[in-house]
Amino acid sequence: MSDYLHKSHNVTVLMYHLVFPAKYRRTVIDEQVDVVLKAVCEEIAERYQLKFLEIGTDKDHVHFLVQSVPTYSVTKIVTMVKSLTAREIFRRCPYVKKQLWGGEFWSDGYFAGTVGKHGDETTISRYVQGQGKEYHKLHSDHQLALF
Repeated sequence: MSDYLHKSHNVTVLMYHLVFPAKYRRTVIDEQVDVVLKAVCEEIAERYQLKFLEIGTDKDHVHFLVQSVPTYSVTKIVTMVKSLTAREIFRRCPYVKKQLWGGEFWSDGYFAGTVGKHGDETTISRYVQGQGKEYHKLHSDHQLALF
């Protein structure tokens, strides 16, 4: 479960849903890789200001629910987790490197989304509207642009 992170001048609860596909979408994530992945993530959490709230694996991709501090950008978190987990998986499970022809473990792409502790976009919007006596919406853009 997520906690409020108290630092000297701020309190945060930043959570991200990250999805990393394996290189070539190969089915290389088995029970042994699961054990290594969990152990490495626990080591990362001890060393860095990251908390893995949940880790879920499929045969060709991994889901992470991560809580962090504002000093770590999403890109920095992704780079850190991808590089450290890939290096250790290749070291502890050498057969995986052979399955991937000696290349990289993770695909270059990833999915990253923010996760709210107290609700979705609609809940937050209602909360903001209820804070003052007269609420004036200055901007709203819920339509995706094609260009």
